[in-house]
Amino acid sequence: MKNAVFSLTSYKFEKVEINASNVPTEKISVDFNPRGEFNTTDHTFKVTLDFYVFQKELGVDNYFVMISCSSIFQLESVSSIEEVPNYFYKNSIAIVYPYIRAFVSSVTVQANIRPIILPTLNLSSLETPLKDNTIVVS
Repeated sequence: MKNAVFSLTSYKFEKVEINASNVPTEKISVDFNPRGEFNTTDHTFKVTLDFYVFQKELGVDNYFVMISCSSIFQLESVSSIEEVPNYFYKNSIAIVYPYIRAFVSSVTVQANIRPIILPTLNLSSLETPLKDNTIVVS
């Protein structure tokens, strides 16, 4: 079996919500909700990562920033979901996160609210949720 090769072909921010009147001054948290779509026709994998920033005490349902970023990866040597290598799930999120990180900083500065500067994060824990929330389309 050949190793699967994948590359990021595109990404876009599909949804951006900022509630500038609800920005806390301290103790913020972040949360991620990943999901995927494997297309059996063109062998692409769409990874959508919903990103939330919220006040820790109020919980994720009371977010003040929500960004949804979708990215398309082209997979070579993969024709079924079973052939998608495990490392793809972890690495696809790691590839997209820097774009989200930069966008969050930029959009919060432009909104004239306290800038949100995200640290580098280890997002390997999102591998299983991405697998679990992946569907196959044709």
